[in-house]
Amino acid sequence: MLADALEHLVRGIVDKPDDVEVRARSTRRGETLEVRVNPEDLGRVIGRQGRTANSVRTVVNAISGGDHVRVDVIDTDRRR
Repeated sequence: MLADALEHLVRGIVDKPDDVEVRARSTRRGETLEVRVNPEDLGRVIGRQGRTANSVRTVVNAISGGDHVRVDVIDTDRRR
């Protein structure tokens, strides 16, 4: 549910919504949601000084109902 909500939020921000991918992982610290977007849209998702990314994290944590959820924006160019 959280992954779907996050994907919906990010798709509304980017120019290429078909390239948005959200993966949920469980770690010792809790759930981590990884967001991957087209490299051209990375700046849009992060925003100036990270404001957009922080806002998205705030919304996801509010939806989570008190469970701490980490949201990571993955730079697909650096992954390889």
